[in-house]
Amino acid sequence: MNVPLLDLKPQYETLRAEIEPVLLEICASQGFILGPRVKECEEKLAAYCQTARAVGVSSGSDALIISLMAEGIGPGDEVITTPYTFFATVGAIARVGATPVFADIDPATYNIDPALVEARVTPRTKAIIPVHLYGQCADMDAICAIAKRHNLLVIEDACQAIGAEWQGRRAGSMGDYGCFSFFPSKNLGCFGDGGLVTTNDAAKADRLEIFRNHGMAPRYYHHAVGGNFRLDALQAAVVSIKLPHLDSWSAARQANAARYARLFEASGLLASGDIRLPAPPAPGNRHIYNQYIVRARRRDALEAYLHEHGIGCAIYYPVPLHLQECFASLGHKEGDFPESELAAKETLALPIYPELTDEMAAAVVDAIAAFYRA
Repeated sequence: MNVPLLDLKPQYETLRAEIEPVLLEICASQGFILGPRVKECEEKLAAYCQTARAVGVSSGSDALIISLMAEGIGPGDEVITTPYTFFATVGAIARVGATPVFADIDPATYNIDPALVEARVTPRTKAIIPVHLYGQCADMDAICAIAKRHNLLVIEDACQAIGAEWQGRRAGSMGDYGCFSFFPSKNLGCFGDGGLVTTNDAAKADRLEIFRNHGMAPRYYHHAVGGNFRLDALQAAVVSIKLPHLDSWSAARQANAARYARLFEASGLLASGDIRLPAPPAPGNRHIYNQYIVRARRRDALEAYLHEHGIGCAIYYPVPLHLQECFASLGHKEGDFPESELAAKETLALPIYPELTDEMAAAVVDAIAAFYRA
């Protein structure tokens, strides 16, 4: 059986009759930039994320950049984050001219380890960007406490974690800013690029709205150098239509994770140590499984075997950011962040999307078991 890592077509088919008339209506109106569709989407997302305000932007990457820009973070400033994340997290820091400063991850959650953060604070530190990786929140109590002690901003990279919770509080509601992505493969995806910044501070939200439109308010009067970071009406409409389904999709992902745990336990792969499953979330936390990540012995060979046998899988991420060529000027070397480096060598993402069937999940585990029996 062929099992893709992700298949968005079944989701679209269930929503086609609802989405297509709205898209045609927007096309007929020719109202594509900002407008009432974007405002409606922002209000719905603010309520869902438990924040006072939400500002639609052009992508998750731009959500990070605009949050830094709005705070005037730039050359000479430092921002603490994790080296084990998608490039956009650290790329945003570099794009505004600031210096990324890394702290290693907790190997159980893959999120930044708060115990390692405080030692990285210097007089030049302006912010911490924790990443809620794979759909699970970082330890926000500890991170926010560090930020408060040192008068630092907290910018949550929640691009993989809409609806995730830390002790009952939603991702994006605990820091000064929360950054989200609506890339099509996300749990809540649009039909292209789109993003969001959440905040509980009205002044910060107002500043974001100005910065996303070239720093302009009113029209053709520029108080700052912003950018073209606007969310368009087509993408906002798609997100608004999908949002009421998000919790049921997240519940299906959680059920798929629980089913994997049962299947792997029965397979003997856990007892042999060939496969290690993701740690379950702590009580009070909600993991929404944007990715389902296992650690695998002989990971690269297993990945090749699964692809050969029609089983979708992927490596997130094969090279941690402190070892990427474009950040060589930071002076890091192999061994500087050992947990991130080990995760990059061992982890593998398996199919977890809501429409995954019992037969498909069994096929994934059977193929992995066959590899280790060979």
